[in-house]
Amino acid sequence: MHTLSYPAPCKINLFLHITGRLSNGYHSLQSLFLLLDHGDTLHIRPRQDGQILHMNPLAGVPDEQDLSIRAARHLQQVSGCTLGADIGCDKRTPMGGGLGGGSSDAATVLMALNQQWQLGYTRQQLMQIGVSLGADVPVFIFGQPAWAEGIGEQLSAVSLPPPLLDQYYVVLTPQVAVPTAQIFAHQALTRDSKPLRIADFSNGANSSAFWQQARNDMEAVVCMLYPQVGETLAWLKQYGDARMSGSGASVFVAVDSAEKAEQLIANRPENTSGFWAKGLEYHPLFASVTDGDQATQQVC
Repeated sequence: MHTLSYPAPCKINLFLHITGRLSNGYHSLQSLFLLLDHGDTLHIRPRQDGQILHMNPLAGVPDEQDLSIRAARHLQQVSGCTLGADIGCDKRTPMGGGLGGGSSDAATVLMALNQQWQLGYTRQQLMQIGVSLGADVPVFIFGQPAWAEGIGEQLSAVSLPPPLLDQYYVVLTPQVAVPTAQIFAHQALTRDSKPLRIADFSNGANSSAFWQQARNDMEAVVCMLYPQVGETLAWLKQYGDARMSGSGASVFVAVDSAEKAEQLIANRPENTSGFWAKGLEYHPLFASVTDGDQATQQVC
């Protein structure tokens, strides 16, 4: 059994609106996801004995909380597969930064084991399996720029204008952990943003008027509670329309050249980590999953 390596790209939210609160406590939202060509690398090798083992566990993260291990065990349970896997991870996406690192790892594990275990699940079926692990997991299996609604699981493909794909995204993460649940529960959080339409984006993606109304509703609360995020965001705003991704703490800005991106990373504020990346039109594993309505599942 050979170990194969698979990419797990991170994401940014180009905007994130909270449009309401559901009776089950979840929030309805709208967002625009863009995958970046930066992220973790998963190393996965199938096992004959059915065990799911982590080859290099993250410090302080038990297996029952590690999304890559949870994804493998859940897929094993759903499919009835008797095979197992060894899973390792080269971690490059900051944890707890609002960049979807753990969700992306889980999505990559699902897509990789769907191949290695020869399960034959379709993209839609893997997305349905993924949403039980976390609301952001399906977007990575969806694998392209996506307009999201519901709790983030209702996804529609969108065509990004060349400027949004051609730009260089500088992402900075201050050394602070922002608990997502705390932000969603905060009384100051805006929960009644007027819903936008995909047509609004399609007609206005190149318009400053659209981006003035498209914001991150969590940003103000996070910056109030965690000044380091606000300070990092203010520094980036010198160079463009900087925004926060997800519930933070990572913030980003788009610039028009690799030279500018490298300069910002080199001069970034103290106590921040950073990288720059380009947007992805498709997830690197996009073609590995069929879009067919019916799976040709083979329980291993």
